Amino acid sequence: MLAEINTLELVITFFALTVIIAVRYLFISGLFYWLLWGRRADKVRATKLMHSEPAPGVVKKEISWSLLSSFIYAAPAAVVIELWKTGGTAVYLDIDAYPLWYLPVSVLLYLFAHDSYFYWTHRLMHLKRLFPVMHRVHHMSRPPTPWAAFSFHPYESILGAVFMPALALLLPIHISGILFILTLMTFAAVLNHSGYEILPKWWLRGWPGKTLITAAHHDLHHKHFNCNYALYFRFWDKLMKTDIMESEYDFLADPAPAERASQLS
Repeated sequence: MLAEINTLELVITFFALTVIIAVRYLFISGLFYWLLWGRRADKVRATKLMHSEPAPGVVKKEISWSLLSSFIYAAPAAVVIELWKTGGTAVYLDIDAYPLWYLPVSVLLYLFAHDSYFYWTHRLMHLKRLFPVMHRVHHMSRPPTPWAAFSFHPYESILGAVFMPALALLLPIHISGILFILTLMTFAAVLNHSGYEILPKWWLRGWPGKTLITAAHHDLHHKHFNCNYALYFRFWDKLMKTDIMESEYDFLADPAPAERASQLS
């Protein structure tokens, strides 16, 4: 199957993807950095999660590492795109190829599989022998900013870059599902590293906040290092007893009766 790939087209696809990934990162991260960090505090309608500021030079390093990650993420994706052209992947275009209900199911399967892979490889990278080699670069961001979304050492980038393309070779999914997941992945990475919680308290206190990962949840990983390893869902953290959040934030405490009444009115 690999022999059917045109080398020139692969190189063109690789460089095109690198540019797309880099521009997407710069635009989305830059937008949220300006909205949350670049304006006066009284204009920001969000909860700052750490009171400290990034150390001098950290933001530049976050951007440099993230742009390097763009090259690494583009490589396996380019191979999959070229394989897709030859019919060598499980990504399909015909919406009628599978029942319509399978589209959301396949997206959830991809997200859960990716979340599981991320959780366990993330915990692996926190082992004493691997952390300095693979993961310390990412933890230079304390507090993280939106620029830290893809600030990884190349070894970590490689580990993160291969899973989704490999899954696309095996598990059928419509092209729209892939595009949705890639968009969600980018926004989740940027927002969860934003250093601010933009979601309302009712969301965080309710089922969504107790199930899905937000900036408040992931920020605690950058603060404590030994908790909150997952990417999308709190499932694995709760199952493996590495989950903390509600006890760490005063603003997530149950509202007083008067506040609760005002929320219901």
